Amino acid sequence: MNLTETLLESRLVAIVRGISREAAVTAGQGMTEGGIRLMEVTLNTVGAHDIIADWRERHEGQAYVGAGTVLNVQMAREAVAAGAQFLVSPNVDLSVIEYAVEQGVEIWPGAMTPTEIVAAYEAGAKVVKLFPMASLGIPYLREIKAPLNHIPLLATGGANLDNIAEYYAAGAAAVGLGSALLPKDALASGNHEQIAACTRAFVDAARIKE
Repeated sequence: MNLTETLLESRLVAIVRGISREAAVTAGQGMTEGGIRLMEVTLNTVGAHDIIADWRERHEGQAYVGAGTVLNVQMAREAVAAGAQFLVSPNVDLSVIEYAVEQGVEIWPGAMTPTEIVAAYEAGAKVVKLFPMASLGIPYLREIKAPLNHIPLLATGGANLDNIAEYYAAGAAAVGLGSALLPKDALASGNHEQIAACTRAFVDAARIKE
Protein backbone atom coordinates (compact mmCIF):
# COMPACT_ATOMS: atom_id res chain seq x y z
CA MET A 1 0.00 0.00 0.00
CA ASN A 2 1.76 3.12 -1.25
CA LEU A 3 -0.46 6.08 -0.51
CA THR A 4 1.85 8.52 -2.26
CA GLU A 5 1.23 6.60 -5.48
CA THR A 6 -2.50 6.75 -4.77
CA LEU A 7 -2.23 10.50 -4.23
CA LEU A 8 -0.29 11.10 -7.42
CA GLU A 9 -2.70 8.93 -9.39
CA SER A 10 -5.96 10.36 -8.02
CA ARG A 11 -4.54 13.92 -7.66
CA LEU A 12 -7.01 14.81 -4.88
CA VAL A 13 -7.20 14.82 -1.08
CA ALA A 14 -10.46 15.64 0.69
CA ILE A 15 -9.97 17.70 3.87
CA VAL A 16 -12.68 17.85 6.54
CA ARG A 17 -12.46 20.30 9.41
CA GLY A 18 -14.84 21.31 12.22
CA ILE A 19 -17.45 18.71 11.39
CA SER A 20 -19.66 16.73 13.79
CA ARG A 21 -19.36 12.97 14.00
CA GLU A 22 -22.88 12.65 12.58
CA ALA A 23 -22.14 14.97 9.66
CA ALA A 24 -18.92 13.07 9.04
CA VAL A 25 -20.99 9.97 8.29
CA THR A 26 -22.80 11.87 5.54
CA ALA A 27 -19.56 13.41 4.29
CA GLY A 28 -17.71 10.10 4.19
CA GLN A 29 -20.52 8.32 2.39
CA GLY A 30 -20.90 11.06 -0.19
CA MET A 31 -17.21 11.50 -0.85
CA THR A 32 -16.51 7.79 -1.27
CA GLU A 33 -19.54 7.37 -3.52
CA GLY A 34 -18.17 10.24 -5.58
CA GLY A 35 -14.81 8.53 -5.99
CA ILE A 36 -12.53 10.22 -3.44
CA ARG A 37 -9.73 7.86 -2.43
CA LEU A 38 -7.99 9.94 0.26
CA MET A 39 -9.97 11.54 3.10
CA GLU A 40 -8.39 13.62 5.85
CA VAL A 41 -9.94 14.90 9.07
CA THR A 42 -8.01 17.63 10.87
CA LEU A 43 -7.07 16.96 14.47
CA ASN A 44 -8.44 20.30 15.64
CA THR A 45 -11.88 18.88 14.88
CA VAL A 46 -13.74 17.78 18.01
CA GLY A 47 -13.88 13.98 18.01
CA ALA A 48 -11.37 13.68 15.17
CA HIS A 49 -10.03 10.33 16.38
CA ASP A 50 -13.55 8.90 16.52
CA ILE A 51 -14.21 10.11 12.98
CA ILE A 52 -10.98 8.49 11.78
CA ALA A 53 -11.98 5.20 13.41
CA ASP A 54 -15.53 5.44 12.00
CA TRP A 55 -14.31 6.15 8.48
CA ARG A 56 -11.82 3.28 8.62
CA GLU A 57 -14.60 0.88 9.57
CA ARG A 58 -17.14 2.21 7.08
CA HIS A 59 -14.93 2.80 4.05
CA GLU A 60 -12.23 0.14 4.21
CA GLY A 61 -11.36 -0.81 0.66
CA GLN A 62 -12.98 2.35 -0.76
CA ALA A 63 -10.83 5.16 0.59
CA TYR A 64 -7.81 5.73 2.78
CA VAL A 65 -8.23 7.82 5.92
CA GLY A 66 -5.71 10.27 7.28
CA ALA A 67 -5.21 12.91 9.95
CA GLY A 68 -4.52 16.57 9.25
CA THR A 69 -3.14 19.44 11.33
CA VAL A 70 -0.60 17.07 12.89
CA LEU A 71 1.60 19.51 14.79
CA ASN A 72 3.83 17.27 16.91
CA VAL A 73 4.92 13.69 17.43
CA GLN A 74 2.37 13.03 20.17
CA MET A 75 -0.45 14.05 17.85
CA ALA A 76 1.04 11.82 15.16
CA ARG A 77 1.17 8.83 17.54
CA GLU A 78 -2.44 9.35 18.65
CA ALA A 79 -3.65 9.71 15.07
CA VAL A 80 -1.93 6.50 13.98
CA ALA A 81 -3.35 4.71 17.03
CA ALA A 82 -6.82 5.87 15.98
CA GLY A 83 -6.29 4.36 12.54
CA ALA A 84 -4.86 7.18 10.44
CA GLN A 85 -3.17 5.79 7.33
CA PHE A 86 -1.45 9.05 6.39
CA LEU A 87 -0.53 12.29 8.12
CA VAL A 88 -0.73 15.89 6.91
CA SER A 89 0.51 19.02 8.64
CA PRO A 90 0.40 22.76 7.94
CA ASN A 91 4.09 23.12 8.82
CA VAL A 92 7.49 21.46 8.60
CA ASP A 93 8.36 19.68 11.84
CA LEU A 94 11.34 17.43 11.24
CA SER A 95 10.57 15.25 14.27
CA VAL A 96 7.08 14.51 12.93
CA ILE A 97 8.50 13.62 9.52
CA GLU A 98 11.12 11.40 11.16
CA TYR A 99 8.46 9.62 13.22
CA ALA A 100 6.25 9.01 10.18
CA VAL A 101 9.14 7.67 8.12
CA GLU A 102 10.17 5.35 10.96
CA GLN A 103 6.60 4.06 11.27
CA GLY A 104 6.14 3.62 7.54
CA VAL A 105 3.26 6.10 7.50
CA GLU A 106 2.96 8.55 4.61
CA ILE A 107 3.52 12.18 5.69
CA TRP A 108 2.76 15.25 3.57
CA PRO A 109 3.98 18.27 5.56
CA GLY A 110 2.92 21.81 4.77
CA ALA A 111 5.45 24.34 3.54
CA MET A 112 5.42 27.75 1.92
CA THR A 113 8.98 28.77 1.05
CA PRO A 114 11.56 27.00 -1.13
CA THR A 115 13.70 26.43 1.95
CA GLU A 116 10.83 24.74 3.81
CA ILE A 117 9.82 22.64 0.80
CA VAL A 118 13.34 21.34 0.23
CA ALA A 119 13.88 20.69 3.96
CA ALA A 120 10.69 18.63 4.16
CA TYR A 121 11.60 16.66 1.05
CA GLU A 122 15.15 16.00 2.19
CA ALA A 123 13.82 14.83 5.57
CA GLY A 124 11.83 12.08 3.87
CA ALA A 125 8.50 13.54 2.76
CA LYS A 126 7.71 12.18 -0.71
CA VAL A 127 5.12 14.90 -1.32
CA VAL A 128 5.06 18.39 0.22
CA LYS A 129 1.86 20.34 0.80
CA LEU A 130 2.08 23.89 -0.55
CA PHE A 131 0.08 25.95 1.91
CA PRO A 132 -1.72 28.35 2.04
CA MET A 133 -2.43 28.27 -1.70
CA ALA A 134 -5.47 30.55 -1.43
CA SER A 135 -3.14 33.35 -0.33
CA LEU A 136 -0.04 32.39 -2.32
CA GLY A 137 -1.89 32.07 -5.62
CA ILE A 138 -1.35 30.09 -8.78
CA PRO A 139 1.50 32.30 -10.10
CA TYR A 140 3.47 31.46 -6.94
CA LEU A 141 2.96 27.74 -7.54
CA ARG A 142 4.09 28.07 -11.14
CA GLU A 143 7.17 30.08 -10.16
CA ILE A 144 8.24 27.77 -7.34
CA LYS A 145 7.88 24.65 -9.48
CA ALA A 146 10.48 25.93 -11.94
CA PRO A 147 13.49 25.20 -9.69
CA LEU A 148 11.75 22.50 -7.63
CA ASN A 149 10.16 20.45 -10.40
CA HIS A 150 11.51 17.24 -8.84
CA ILE A 151 9.37 17.69 -5.69
CA PRO A 152 5.67 16.74 -5.99
CA LEU A 153 3.49 19.47 -4.46
CA LEU A 154 0.04 19.05 -2.93
CA ALA A 155 -1.52 22.48 -3.45
CA THR A 156 -4.01 23.14 -0.65
CA GLY A 157 -6.40 26.05 -0.36
CA GLY A 158 -8.57 28.04 -2.74
CA ALA A 159 -9.33 25.36 -5.33
CA ASN A 160 -12.77 25.10 -6.90
CA LEU A 161 -14.24 23.67 -10.08
CA ASP A 162 -13.56 26.89 -11.96
CA ASN A 163 -9.83 27.01 -11.26
CA ILE A 164 -8.66 23.49 -10.42
CA ALA A 165 -7.39 22.92 -13.96
CA GLU A 166 -5.13 25.96 -13.47
CA TYR A 167 -3.66 24.33 -10.34
CA TYR A 168 -2.65 21.27 -12.32
CA ALA A 169 -1.41 23.33 -15.26
CA ALA A 170 0.79 25.35 -12.89
CA GLY A 171 2.45 22.18 -11.63
CA ALA A 172 0.40 20.82 -8.75
CA ALA A 173 0.84 17.06 -8.45
CA ALA A 174 -2.37 16.96 -6.42
CA VAL A 175 -4.89 19.34 -4.88
CA GLY A 176 -6.28 19.46 -1.34
CA LEU A 177 -10.00 20.26 -1.22
CA GLY A 178 -12.07 21.32 1.77
CA SER A 179 -15.40 23.12 1.83
CA ALA A 180 -15.71 22.99 -1.97
CA LEU A 181 -16.55 19.29 -1.65
CA LEU A 182 -19.08 19.66 1.15
CA PRO A 183 -21.98 22.05 0.55
CA LYS A 184 -23.30 23.20 3.94
CA ASP A 185 -26.91 22.52 3.03
CA ALA A 186 -26.07 18.95 2.01
CA LEU A 187 -24.29 18.31 5.31
CA ALA A 188 -27.13 19.86 7.32
CA SER A 189 -29.77 17.76 5.59
CA GLY A 190 -27.73 14.56 5.43
CA ASN A 191 -27.81 14.61 1.63
CA HIS A 192 -24.92 12.35 0.73
CA GLU A 193 -26.11 12.16 -2.89
CA GLN A 194 -25.47 15.89 -3.35
CA ILE A 195 -22.00 15.52 -1.86
CA ALA A 196 -21.34 12.54 -4.14
CA ALA A 197 -22.34 14.59 -7.20
CA CYS A 198 -20.11 17.48 -6.14
CA THR A 199 -17.23 15.11 -5.45
CA ARG A 200 -17.67 13.33 -8.76
CA ALA A 201 -17.26 16.62 -10.61
CA PHE A 202 -13.87 17.20 -8.94
CA VAL A 203 -12.79 13.60 -9.52
CA ASP A 204 -13.63 13.99 -13.21
CA ALA A 205 -11.72 17.29 -13.37
CA ALA A 206 -8.66 15.64 -11.81
CA ARG A 207 -8.66 12.97 -14.51
CA ILE A 208 -8.23 15.52 -17.29
CA LYS A 209 -4.54 15.65 -18.15
CA GLU A 210 -2.95 18.65 -19.76
